[in-house]
Amino acid sequence: MKRGLEKIPHHWIEEIINLAGERIVVVDREGIILYINSAYCEFLGTTVENAIGKPVQDVIENSRMHIVAKTGQKELASIQPINGSEMIANRYPLIIDGDLVGAVGTVMFRNPEDWLVYKNKIQHLVEEVNYYKTKAEKHSKSKYHFSDLIGNSPSFSAVKKLAERISGSQSAVLILGESGTGKELFASAIHNNSMRADFPFVPINCASIPEHLLESELFGYDEGAFTGAKKGGKKGHFQLANHGTIFLDEIGDMPLAAQSKLLRVLQEREILPVGGQKSIAVDVRIIAATHRNLEKMVEEGTFRQDLYYRLNVIKIEIPPLRERYGDIELIANNLLEKLERKFYRKGIKLSAEVVERFNQHKWQGNIRELENVLERSINVIDGNTIEVAHLPLYLRDQDTVNIHGKPVEKELVNVAETPVQSLKETLAVVEKQAILHALSVSNGNKQEAAKLLEIGKTKLYEKCKLYDIH
Repeated sequence: MKRGLEKIPHHWIEEIINLAGERIVVVDREGIILYINSAYCEFLGTTVENAIGKPVQDVIENSRMHIVAKTGQKELASIQPINGSEMIANRYPLIIDGDLVGAVGTVMFRNPEDWLVYKNKIQHLVEEVNYYKTKAEKHSKSKYHFSDLIGNSPSFSAVKKLAERISGSQSAVLILGESGTGKELFASAIHNNSMRADFPFVPINCASIPEHLLESELFGYDEGAFTGAKKGGKKGHFQLANHGTIFLDEIGDMPLAAQSKLLRVLQEREILPVGGQKSIAVDVRIIAATHRNLEKMVEEGTFRQDLYYRLNVIKIEIPPLRERYGDIELIANNLLEKLERKFYRKGIKLSAEVVERFNQHKWQGNIRELENVLERSINVIDGNTIEVAHLPLYLRDQDTVNIHGKPVEKELVNVAETPVQSLKETLAVVEKQAILHALSVSNGNKQEAAKLLEIGKTKLYEKCKLYDIH
């Protein structure tokens, strides 16, 4: 059957190939070039006449065409260095009437610039895919193990041993601790050390979900449950965590109405989606955490007593950083290793004066505050050693006390010797420190912190997201 190609002049086909934007080469079984188009030759710095009839590896740097022609195995989207650049090549075996006769190679992008132009056109799609991929992974994987919990102080070691011991249990766990002490890390480690480790670990921040959405987020909803509900409904976090662990952070911020429904899940081991008529059985282990005094909230009537006792089967109290004597330097060095990977730096260390200042500081924001201080310092140092001059102002200028409670002489800082930043960077650092300080004073309560800062709660959440404050 004729396909019409015989009606197209040969020189037209050559131009069609060039206009298609492809650089093409064809070799026989021995890797000898039978055809190469002018666009490819122009890129290689040669001519068609000089290339045809020669072994492909003598014409194209780092070529694998002769290998594909022998093996018959195609190679797609391969990175191939040529002329100091990197191109993306496809190599196909050429099979005619069932016989391997040679190979065809094409170049998709001649250089990184071509790839960037293409990449920018689809960047928004890539970002959307990555967003949903990250969200899915967050719902299904637990990142931390007990080996990631750093510290040798007696108070911390005792808590860590308790958490390891109870991780194999199926009972509910209540983790107490100030903001920034690592409650989610403990929850994640407990899950990974349990029989549920192969199933999802789903962390939920009860304080960050608007009250009117909390029930549908936790328990899901059926189709038509409310205006705007997705067709087919939506699974809630409890269904996503089935057979695994659900971590309810900031449980003290959960509204009373939602507390009642959570209590029912604990008692009945089933959920009722919003707008649903039929309950759904779920098998999840609940780990809850809060920085609040739940016993006091029970007395005040803002937290259900029966729910408190259901959650408080096993209680773990994480000590604040200021009470973990000897752990601060160890944790700081561990955080530095992580930040080095983030900022592509190596060999960053703390001066003895900085270690002493860290040991004197009260760390109201705990490990989160320490990490923020280290990240800020890495951004302003010139060499590899963090000095006192590189620390935030509140750490340089504060009246400090030693571990025995005795005042330490304040160090005078010469402003002329401190690194100079742009006004925008300086204001951002100060704003971040102000937010951290407000969260420390309010024990992590973002609503109270927003009032102290005289901004709206929504604005505070936006700022926390901007500065990576959790």
